Amino acid sequence: MTSSTETELDPGALRSIDGRVGKHLEGGHDGTGLRIGVACARFNGGITMRMIEGVLSAAAAAGIDQRDLLVAWVPGAFELPLLAQTMLASGKVDAVVALGAVIRGDTGHYDFVAGECARGLQDVSLKTGKPVIFGVLTTDTVAQALERSVEGEGNKGAEALETAVEMVRLAQTSPLG
Repeated sequence: MTSSTETELDPGALRSIDGRVGKHLEGGHDGTGLRIGVACARFNGGITMRMIEGVLSAAAAAGIDQRDLLVAWVPGAFELPLLAQTMLASGKVDAVVALGAVIRGDTGHYDFVAGECARGLQDVSLKTGKPVIFGVLTTDTVAQALERSVEGEGNKGAEALETAVEMVRLAQTSPLG
């Protein structure tokens, strides 16, 4: 399942519920002052590096100081949840963006790694109450991973950073924060 222009949310649609609900909250896009951990998998690291470039571009656009980015590496996607948990436990980051690429091969290894990575990252987020963003590509082919890590619009690393900022800001919004 993929997103397309037919399934995109019209930004004006969000305003259509104002006045019909008690509160309507959205996260902001200003990352000024936020500290973001970026947990990276070395396996398929060429893809991960392309996604980091997207993170760096999106962080600058959101006003995040480069000194407030903490980047750390683990062997593969399976190890990302522990790194995310360690980063959040340090108290030095407000959110973690997990980056990696799990590309389907001829064995069932893909199913175990992709599924357990996703579950583990979700568990960390729920346990800590802090955003852990799933920026792990799960693709059938290398070409699909390259397409999702392209420079500019469509880079899933950039989208993951933007999601992290929005989720931190939403969590800080009263009455949620």
